Amino acid sequence: MAIPVCPSCGEDTDLTGTPAGEGIRLTCGNCGHGWDRDMTPTCPTCGRSDLRPVPVAIIDKSRGTQLSMHGTRTEYLCRACDADDIARWLKHLPNPLLPKGDLPTADGRI
Repeated sequence: MAIPVCPSCGEDTDLTGTPAGEGIRLTCGNCGHGWDRDMTPTCPTCGRSDLRPVPVAIIDKSRGTQLSMHGTRTEYLCRACDADDIARWLKHLPNPLLPKGDLPTADGRI
């Protein structure tokens, strides 16, 4: 998701946000302008919003060549632009009990 920038003055550091329904109400500390930020993820390439949430491991080098998984983060892949990455991810699921069909989109639809 892109870093928010004030649409009035271009400020990108002095911003405060408060929850507002499904989004966030941002206020610029530089010029006082306020706006609602939609938190629905969209594809930066084509602008589609029917993205697939995919868990990605957070891995760090711990000792020597040992790698340790510290957790996961969610990335949103576009069904059109990232189709190859989605197929590769589905092919390499680590557990055969995990679902290999369609996973819910960002808004919970399958």
